[in-house]
Amino acid sequence: MPSARTPAGRPVKTSRIELRASEDDRELLDRAATALGTDRSAFLLAQGRLAAQRVLADRERFLLSEEAAQEWERINSRPARTLPGLARLLERPSPFSQQA
Repeated sequence: MPSARTPAGRPVKTSRIELRASEDDRELLDRAATALGTDRSAFLLAQGRLAAQRVLADRERFLLSEEAAQEWERINSRPARTLPGLARLLERPSPFSQQA
């Protein structure tokens, strides 16, 4: 469900995030925000979003070119191969299970 938006199209901010920081960290963040011409909250939110997107990028979606997407579909459409060695391995008892 998409976030509610203001008449100007910006997301409505309804949640508060608080954090503790040392004075040195606060000053560093303030200097960085000023260097980008924004305030601390906008800076932290923007940079936090970028960091979160980087962390989750390979867990949420894959961006492929049209050619790569076609190749992905081709590979995933192939029937599964029979692997006799894997079948034998899976038939063996696990070395990690307790045996009676």
